[in-house]
Amino acid sequence: MNEKHIQQVLEIEKQAQEIQEKARREAQEIPAKAEQEAQALIAKAKADAHEEARKMVAAAQPNEASGQVAAENTSANSEFEASAKRNFDKAVAFVLERVIGRA
Repeated sequence: MNEKHIQQVLEIEKQAQEIQEKARREAQEIPAKAEQEAQALIAKAKADAHEEARKMVAAAQPNEASGQVAAENTSANSEFEASAKRNFDKAVAFVLERVIGRA
């Protein structure tokens, strides 16, 4: 019976040693895997940043269509301002009449 217990203890120790070796191997692999994952993340972030920068530069560069739209907007704004100045006195009189009429 004593020999049976000794065999069980030896078997348990052998299993524990195998588990310990496996854990040691895995622990040595963790930094390498982490480094690879970090490098992959850095590469992806750089690629994304370059793409975003390219899009921003392309959007910031003026082209003929945007220049024409800007000119049309400026012209429309000028016309609106001139119309507002022409009708300002009428608008003030209208507001005063409404205020006095309601007071």
